[in-house]
Amino acid sequence: MIIDDKLLAKLENLSAIKIDDNKKESIKGELSDILNFVENLNKLEIDNATKIQKQNTPLREDEPILSDISDHILQNAPKVSERFFIVPKIVE
Repeated sequence: MIIDDKLLAKLENLSAIKIDDNKKESIKGELSDILNFVENLNKLEIDNATKIQKQNTPLREDEPILSDISDHILQNAPKVSERFFIVPKIVE
């Protein structure tokens, strides 16, 4: 697949990244190389490849653990009310 100026402009807009004009040609080449590599991967026949066994992750019981970490964190806060931080209002 070849990346042209129109597609690069669309990608630039979607990614919200500004690409310098002097780098556009090299980026188009690099993106084309990446897409060609992926197309080559799609051509590989993996039907007879080693079978991948699906393994389930062993589950554990959720056990609540009492912790006083929030008390230690709140001790370092400049302003606290009950168990909450007090922060300056920034939106009116």
